[in-house]
Parts: sequence; C-alpha cells; structure tokens
Amino acid sequence: QLVASGGGSVQPGGSLRLSCVGSGLTLDYYAIGWFRQAPGKEREAVSCIGAGQGRTTYIDSVKDRFIISKDKTSNTVFLHMNTLIPEDTGVYYCATTLAARCIYFNPTEIRSWGQGTQVTVSS
Repeated sequence: QLVASGGGSVQPGGSLRLSCVGSGLTLDYYAIGWFRQAPGKEREAVSCIGAGQGRTTYIDSVKDRFIISKDKTSNTVFLHMNTLIPEDTGVYYCATTLAARCIYFNPTEIRSWGQGTQVTVSS
C-alpha cells in the first residue's frame, strides 16, 4: 500500500514536497513514481525513480524544477517541486509497477496506486 501526502495551495514560484510512504511494501525494491491529473486531462507520469540506486526520469515540463528522491530508512519516496507554475496544478498520485525499472512506468502497467493529493498553484 502506498500513502501519499504533502499537497497544498501555493503561489506561482513556490515549492511543495510530496511524500509517498510504503506500508507493507519496501519501496527501495521497486520503481516508484508520481503521476498527476489535471481537470479534464489524462493522467500523466511526472517522475519515477528505479529500485536501489535507480535512475530517475522526468517529463520535460518539470525537468530542472522537480527532484525525486527516496529515503530507505523511512521507506519514503519524495517529490520536491520547486518554481511551481499554474500548469502543475492537479491531483498527484504515487504509484508502482512492482518492477525494478522505470521503463514501463505508465498507467496500464501500474500495480499499486496511492491515494491522490491535491496540488494547486494559483495567485
């Protein structure tokens, strides 16, 4: 089970940190990442981190602004979101394919979803 938290409302240029905690699931064994869904749009994969010293992936629109990381001690994956823009608004979901690599990190391959957390960027 994945438990997500950390969403909120911020002004453009602000920052938020999302957390995804594994319950009964050791996150370091799997590719873990974040999707987001804006109103009226399809769910898109934002970022993923592979198992172990896994590689990280990002969609182009968040590169250089978002950083995904993990803490093995707390069994948590974080998404550090900086320089937020209104287009980042949406519900963010953490998820896993239960595979080690991020190569298949798309909605049809997800085996476990966390609950969504709302991120709103508005002035």
